[in-house]
Amino acid sequence: MKQAIRALGFAIYILWLVIIVFTATALYSALQLGIELGEAKMTASEDAMILLLPFSIKNKGFYDISDLNITTILIESDEVLVANSTLVPLISAGSKVSAIHYISVSLENVASTSLSRLLFYDTEVDFDLSLALKFAHVISIEISTNSTMDWGAPLYNLVIGDIASEDYNATHIRAMVPISFENHSFFNLDGTLRTELVNAQNQKVGGSTTSINAPSQYAYSTEIEVYVPIDVSDLKEVRLYFDTSVFSYGPQVIPIG
Repeated sequence: MKQAIRALGFAIYILWLVIIVFTATALYSALQLGIELGEAKMTASEDAMILLLPFSIKNKGFYDISDLNITTILIESDEVLVANSTLVPLISAGSKVSAIHYISVSLENVASTSLSRLLFYDTEVDFDLSLALKFAHVISIEISTNSTMDWGAPLYNLVIGDIASEDYNATHIRAMVPISFENHSFFNLDGTLRTELVNAQNQKVGGSTTSINAPSQYAYSTEIEVYVPIDVSDLKEVRLYFDTSVFSYGPQVIPIG
């Protein structure tokens, strides 16, 4: 009986020794984790703005790293703009892995939700970053941080100037509609702009479609010709419809006068 108790005590001692050694080496391995961030790049696809975050992780510890997950969340006024994750299944001990984390914001989705204000107003966006992983497939570690990012609106300060008119023929007049905005976004804005003039009875009395090309970080202005029946004198509002390479939006209603 005493021998059995002695053997059990020895086994518990060995178990605790293994746990202590494993914990110590795991913590040491965690401290030896090398993370390098490359230069972030911005680009645009047909329907989204994309932030590319290159990174590399060198596992200089004793144990494999598994289930590495990088998650980023962009939040504006308590509304989630986008959430993206990148998963690296395994980084073996002594190896290095390089990858790219993509943050893709669909402006098409932005334009169709309450976040459409981001098309017209500059603001700051909260940026939450978290990293989760497992050492030796057992010990879970999670690190998180947050910061803010500047957001530049592609249609900042969109305004309609004073509408001038002149005789065109016996039935119509030609209305000249000045339109201007500033493209504060990082991408060029190319596409078409459809303009409608509406009277006090909410009836469309004239319309025109023109191409637009607004370079990033530049002011843009144009004057659009719209032909209106000569007997119309109660114009109420202008309705604008944008169809660009990045998003479609409309109508944006701007009162006249």
